[in-house]
Amino acid sequence: MDAQGRERGNDMDPADQWVLNPDTGDYELRLNDSAPQPSIPSPRRPRPAGVGGGKGAGAPRGRGDALGRAAAPGRAPERPPGRRAAERGATEPEAAESEAPPPRRRRGAPEEPPPGRRGRRPVKKKSKAKKVLLWTGGVMAFVVLATGVGGYLYLEHLNDNIDAIPDDGASTGGFQKDKAINILLIGTDKRTGAGNEGYGDKGSAGHADTTLLLHVSEDRTNATALSIPRDLIVDIPDCPTTLEDGTQKVIPGSSGARFNTSLGQNDRTPSCTMRTVTELTGITPDNFMVADFNAVKTLTTAVEGVEVCVAKDIDDPDSHLKLDKGTHTIEGEEALAYVRTRHSVGTGGDLSRIGLQQQFLSALMRKLKSNDTLTSPSKMLKLAEAGTEALTVDAQLDNINKLKDLGLELGKLNIKNLTFTTVPVVDNPAEAVKATVVLDQAKAPQVFAAIANDVSFTEVKQQKKKEKAAVAARLKGPKAEASEVRVQVFNGGAPSGSAQDTLTWLQLKEGVGKSENAGNAPKTLKKTTLEYAPDQADQARRLADILGLSGSGMKPGESATNSQGLPTMTLTLGEDFKGAGVSLTPPSKAPDDIAKSTADKVECAK
Repeated sequence: MDAQGRERGNDMDPADQWVLNPDTGDYELRLNDSAPQPSIPSPRRPRPAGVGGGKGAGAPRGRGDALGRAAAPGRAPERPPGRRAAERGATEPEAAESEAPPPRRRRGAPEEPPPGRRGRRPVKKKSKAKKVLLWTGGVMAFVVLATGVGGYLYLEHLNDNIDAIPDDGASTGGFQKDKAINILLIGTDKRTGAGNEGYGDKGSAGHADTTLLLHVSEDRTNATALSIPRDLIVDIPDCPTTLEDGTQKVIPGSSGARFNTSLGQNDRTPSCTMRTVTELTGITPDNFMVADFNAVKTLTTAVEGVEVCVAKDIDDPDSHLKLDKGTHTIEGEEALAYVRTRHSVGTGGDLSRIGLQQQFLSALMRKLKSNDTLTSPSKMLKLAEAGTEALTVDAQLDNINKLKDLGLELGKLNIKNLTFTTVPVVDNPAEAVKATVVLDQAKAPQVFAAIANDVSFTEVKQQKKKEKAAVAARLKGPKAEASEVRVQVFNGGAPSGSAQDTLTWLQLKEGVGKSENAGNAPKTLKKTTLEYAPDQADQARRLADILGLSGSGMKPGESATNSQGLPTMTLTLGEDFKGAGVSLTPPSKAPDDIAKSTADKVECAK
C-alpha cells in the first residue's frame, strides 16, 4: 500500500504503529512524532431545536428512536445517558488539524512514552499479507492506527456516537477473549430516520423483525449465524426491565406469542429478547446489538455497495425493489429494499426473506473482509461513523475500546467457516390459515445443542485436537460393576428435585445402590460434572456410561467423603441437566439434514 493509499505523505504505514505485546497478547499503539495527521472530524454541532439525534436525519430522540432510549440508563458514568457529541453545545472547540489539543488518556488506553523516547520501536518488516490480516481486527482498531495522537480526539467523538442501554442482567456479563462468543443481533422494523416512512409497520414500537444469534467458536476457527423467524411461536418470560426514565419494573411474560413481540411490545427492551432467546435455545447471549433501517443504508454506502445476485427479475411494490435477473451492486435505499423484500422471492413469506437476508449478509461480510475495504482509510473511517451511529449496544459495549476488542476477536474468523442457518420450524398446526410457525422438535434441539457445545457446522481443523483426544480417553478402560459405584449427588443448577430424582433412578433402575443425595452444590455449574480420584476411574467410567456423560464432564481429582465417612465420587448436576435418564453426551457434529450456507460462497436469490 503506497503513501497515497494511506493518505500520508511519508513512508509510514499506520499498521506499523500497532504492534503485538508478547507479554499481554494484545496489540498496543506505538506513538511517534509524525507528519501532519489526516483531518480529524470535529465534534458535531448542536442540532436546531426539534431535530432528533437518533439514527439518521430527522430521527427524533426519546421514544421516537429505534428503541425509545432517550435516557439510555446503564451508560458509563463519565458520560450522561444518551449524550452525543452533537448535544455538547456550540462553544466546544473543534479539533484543529494543525494544532490539536493534548489528547485525554481514556481508561485502558496506553500511556504515551516520555519525551525523547517517542520514536517508533524497531519491528520486523511485515509482509503485505500480515498487514492486511492486522486490519481485519475491526473498524475501531483502524481508527487508532490511522489517526495517531489526534486519534484519541476522534475516539472521544465516536464514543459520543454510541447509544448503550442496560441488559438488565439477561446476558452473561459480556464476551470474554478466551471463551466462545454469542452475540444477539436484532434488526427492528421501526421507521427511524428520514426516508424510511415507506418501510415497516406504521406506528410500530420497533419489534424484533430480523434476529440472528451469532456464535463464534472458542478457538475462533468457525462461527454460526442462527436466524430466528419473527413469526415463531415462543414463550416470552417475565422480563425485569429498565425503562426510559431509569425506573425498573418486571414486564409480564406471554405464552404462545410471536417471537418479534419480545421487543417493543409492552415496553420490552432488547434484554427481554435476550431472555426469550435463552428460553428458546438454552444459550445465554454475551452481548446484543440492535440495528435500525438506517444501519443497512449507511453501512452499505460506507463500503460503496455490496454485490448480490438474483436468479430472476424482481419487482416488489411493497419493498420498492426492482432488479433484473443477474448480479448487481446495491447500497443505501436499494440495499434496504433488498433485505426487506419477500413477495418476489421463494414462497413469498418471511422464511424466504430470511434466506435472502443471509445471502445479503454473506455478501456484506465478503466486502468488509476484502482488501478493497481493509486497505482504504476513507472507507474504514466511514464504517466507524456508520457503525457507531446506526447501532445500539448493551452497556457492556459502551465504548470504542470494548467494541475494538470485540472486532479483533471477530476478525480472526475466516468467512469460509461462517455458516448461516435458520431455526428448524414447521407450520403451526393450530392454524387453518398458516401465518406462524413452531419449532421442529425433531431437528431444532439438535441445532441448539450443537451451538451450545461449540460444534462447528463446517469442516475445520480444531486447534485443540490433542486435548480433545485426551478427554475422550477418560472413557476408555475397564468399568466397575454398577453395585460397586459409590457417588454423592449434588444439585448445581438443575431444576429443583433433580438430585433426588437422579438418586431414585440410579438406585432403582441402574443398580447404583451406594449413592446418596447431598443437596445443593456450593456453586452453580453450566455443565454436569463427575469428580473422582485416580483409583475410582473404573467407577467413573461405569457411571459416565450410565449417565451418557462425555469425557469433558469427567474431572480427575481427589476423592470426597460421604455421610458414612467412606470415599466417594461427586456428581454435580449442572444447568445442562435435562432429567434422570436423559443422556448428557453433547453432539460431536452438527446435524446433516438442515439448510445452511457459508459466507464465502455467492448464491443467487430465487
